[in-house]
Amino acid sequence: MAEPSPRREPAPVRHLAWIVDITLAVLTLVFFVAVALATGVRSPWHGPIPLGLFLGGLLLVRRRRPMTVLLLSIGGIFVYHLAVHWSPAGWIWPAAVAYFTAATTSRVRWVPVIGLAQLVYSAVDARWILDHNVTRYVIHVAGEGLLLAILVGAGVTYAAATRWRGRLRETDSRAHAAEERLRVSHEVHDVIAHTLAVVGVQLNVAADALEDDPAAAAAALRVAKDVRNRAMTDLRSLITILRDDAGGTAPQADLASLDTLVADARAAGLEVTLDEHGDRAAVPAITAIAVHRVVQESLANTLKHAGARRAGVTIGYQPRSITVEITDDGRSVPGGTDVAEGHGLAGMRERVSALGGTLTAGPLPGGGFAVRADIPVAGSTA
Repeated sequence: MAEPSPRREPAPVRHLAWIVDITLAVLTLVFFVAVALATGVRSPWHGPIPLGLFLGGLLLVRRRRPMTVLLLSIGGIFVYHLAVHWSPAGWIWPAAVAYFTAATTSRVRWVPVIGLAQLVYSAVDARWILDHNVTRYVIHVAGEGLLLAILVGAGVTYAAATRWRGRLRETDSRAHAAEERLRVSHEVHDVIAHTLAVVGVQLNVAADALEDDPAAAAAALRVAKDVRNRAMTDLRSLITILRDDAGGTAPQADLASLDTLVADARAAGLEVTLDEHGDRAAVPAITAIAVHRVVQESLANTLKHAGARRAGVTIGYQPRSITVEITDDGRSVPGGTDVAEGHGLAGMRERVSALGGTLTAGPLPGGGFAVRADIPVAGSTA
């Protein structure tokens, strides 16, 4: 009866399991010998100690061969009772750990069968007690049966609880993976939106200057090509995260890429100023990504929709929060009404809210548009 190979556990878990097995082996030896001596055995070296050593030694391999350990333990108990004659030390409890361990395996259906066979033999072997004390006989047989039921029930319950914890960990892992994929999908949107905005502007410049200024058209096409190549690199790293194999992913965008975003917008014909206050090096990675994406999406929106000539990016790095403000002099919404949120603005708001921050966007009183985000620094205390 082949037994399935156990799953390989981490080293600390294996060390703890080894300590537990040694402890159980020692306790089995001590309790079995103590009960044998307490019930009248006068020569422990002629039965109790050898059997205790045998049963304890088997427990050292109970995790790898649970059914084998159970069968050998029962065999040892049979030999003990046959060779040393009947002993009130019992039939089931000396193999209690072996029964429990076997009941936690997939072959649990065989454990009650084996135990029942042992109980029947125990009842037959102790039949002489009937001639002296019927009550004692009933207590002996019923006690052994009850102990067997408790051991099997405990093993089955433990196995079910272990499987449930495993499924719970798997569910949590899948939930975290889904959240990460949703976040990455937002990153993909931001990269594509920014790239299309810059490339679109450069292609328009190239089309307008193709006949009158071929050199300017060529320069615009080179800028569009460079932006496209950087976007492809970002997208490859993000798409790899969306796949099951996340190996070889590239680093996420961070504050060091802000200068590149500004340069791209300037190359697209937008006069952009970048004003930073504080130390950007102290900003945690997850917050830095959010700042980068807010600036990226805002500049992309300005290029696509605002018809602006100038834009300003102001970032204040404080110990507990970061303030990001992007303004432009483009077209304002008539009447000062709220701007309709597209996927880009909604994505920015969701990203900032996920970090506990706030984002506002709307027209400026004197014309233009402004986006402002206040983002707490991850790990800071209020």
